[in-house]
Amino acid sequence: MELFDQKADSGKNYLPQDGTVNYYGRIFTRDEADDYYTQLLAALDWQHDEAIIFGKHIVTKRKVAWYGDQPFSYTYSGILKRASLWHPLLLAIKRQVEDLSGERFNSCLCNLYHDGSEGMAWHSDGEKDLKKHGAIASVTFGAERRFGFKHKTTKETVYLQLEHGSLLVMKDQTQDHWLHRLPPATKVTTPRINLTFRTIMASNVDTPA
Repeated sequence: MELFDQKADSGKNYLPQDGTVNYYGRIFTRDEADDYYTQLLAALDWQHDEAIIFGKHIVTKRKVAWYGDQPFSYTYSGILKRASLWHPLLLAIKRQVEDLSGERFNSCLCNLYHDGSEGMAWHSDGEKDLKKHGAIASVTFGAERRFGFKHKTTKETVYLQLEHGSLLVMKDQTQDHWLHRLPPATKVTTPRINLTFRTIMASNVDTPA
């Protein structure tokens, strides 16, 4: 099952079973999205991502930055990360995402893909630090990219085209039953910024000694 050039419907569940994915389409005007893209590219503390894969320490071309309410500690891909306090740009975007989705978030993992050669393999966001069955809101600025889901048992796939300035929300049991990925796109030659708002559990907040 594949969906391309889909009409955005925030009330529709784009998964056929075992989870919930809502796609809101563009929630920012073209001018707003262009402005956020330019500012985020320049303002965030982008660093090359690191991961432990099959016991090897890997540094990726993709860059990341992480922000939150407090200096959370968060283990992602086998690497301990610490959040910086919110940048005002992210707080403004977060407010609009929360108003539309009805969800609340305390952190954001930001991803910078320089072009279509950079992506993410099939995976699910099941880290122990994340709120169980909590929502993850994904905002796209820049290049439009194809985004896929694959059921862990049936292998059924669903694909969405994520537009510039758009919002997608994954929640409920999605991470239990579905993998997701950002496949390579050889025809994409411009960057994409992806903001993934999420909820880190309070037990992982750093406290003063």
